[in-house]
This record gives sequence, C-alpha cells and structure tokens, in this order.
Amino acid sequence: MATIKKDMVKIGNLFFRTRNFIFPIFYLFLFIPSSPIVMDYKIVAIIGISITLLGQLIRMVTIGLVYVIRGGRKRRIYAEGLVTDGLFSHCRNPMYVGNILMIIGLSIFSNSLLSVLILIPLFIFIYQSIVIAEEDFLKSKFKEGYKDYCFKVNRWIPRIRGINKTFNENEFKIKKIIYKEYNTTFVWTVGATLLLAYNNFKIKGDIQQDLVYYYSTLIFLSCFYLTTRYFKKREQRNKTYKG
Repeated sequence: MATIKKDMVKIGNLFFRTRNFIFPIFYLFLFIPSSPIVMDYKIVAIIGISITLLGQLIRMVTIGLVYVIRGGRKRRIYAEGLVTDGLFSHCRNPMYVGNILMIIGLSIFSNSLLSVLILIPLFIFIYQSIVIAEEDFLKSKFKEGYKDYCFKVNRWIPRIRGINKTFNENEFKIKKIIYKEYNTTFVWTVGATLLLAYNNFKIKGDIQQDLVYYYSTLIFLSCFYLTTRYFKKREQRNKTYKG
C-alpha cells in the first residue's frame, strides 16, 4: 500500500508539472472522429453545457470568496499557507471539482463516445494523483493542522451544511473573478463554440448559413478576452508604479 502511494505521489508530481500541456491535448482529442453518444445532439448539448456551467460556477464561487494563489512554484507543488476559508471549508479541492465537472461536461457536449470513455476516466485519474501528491506535501509541511483539516472536510464531495454562513462571512468579489477566470472562460467557450460548429457540420453537412453566428461569437469572446486582459495588465502596471 505504501509503495502504491509513493508511486501515485510521483505520478501526481509529474502531472502537476505538465498540467499546462495536458489541456490543449484534451481539447484536440474532443475533435477526433468517433461514434456519437446519442443520435439527438440537442440532448447531449444541453446536458454537457449544463455540467460545464456548473463546474465554471464552482470555480467562480471559489475564487470570489477566497483569494487563490496558484499552488505551485517553478512547476512544483508549493504552498505558503493552508487555505481553509470560503469553499475550502466545504471541500478540500473545489477548484479541481470544478475542473473535473467542466471536463465531463465538454466531453459530453462533444457527443464523442471516445472522449467520454477515455478522457473522463483519464482526467479523474490525473486529478486524483495530483491531489495525492499535494496532500503528501501539505501533510509534511502543516502536519497536525492539515490532518485536522482533512478530518473535518471531504476531499471531493462538498459539504452543503453551513454554506449560507460561508457566504455571509466572506466578501464576494466579482472583479477578482473576472480577472482570475477570464482566460479559463475564454478557452472553454471558444472550444464549446467550435464543437457546436463541428457537430452541426456532421449533422447538416453544410453550415454556411450559420457561419455568421459562429464568427460573431468568436469575435465577441476574443474582444472580451483582450479587453479584460488589457485592464488587468494596466491595473498591475499601476500598482507596480505606485509601489
């Protein structure tokens, strides 16, 4: 058992270092020709986008309640402090829960049986191994404090009890959500738009009449991304100048 855990820690550290390269592969995989999940695309599109939005919502609430510093330094697991406030008082890994839901949702939205059978189990394994590696680091650094936190809060399944108190005790910051999540939102919405166009092309064979809607959506998303990025960078420059 100890050997298996050590191996999982090693695998988790590897995935943690390479996680930024894994997601582009995920999006490309969604476009690989495959048998459909069901023949009626509207059904999987509605289910898939609903799950994806739920995952995005969890990420947004997590960030809006508590400032999240990316848990890494030089592509290695790192943490200066133990975050136990906000949604972290209900689930130890709310951001990863959101990520997994978004992966499940987009896999279903793609209507690709291959993606559902391969990507979903693969990414659940990836995140499970990353969490095991992070827990190994946190236990060694925060010792009894982290063990007590693990005893009180679930790894994956959020505890709903007390959620109203959490919202009342923390300030919900919309601006922080926009600046922290604009990149993630841009990537998955562009991916979803292209998947929608791709699936409609497979169904209709000709989407010339719909191209204006897809182009308009992509232009709007690009403008939102560039505008948000501009204001974020400008605010960072102003803070640096004042500092």
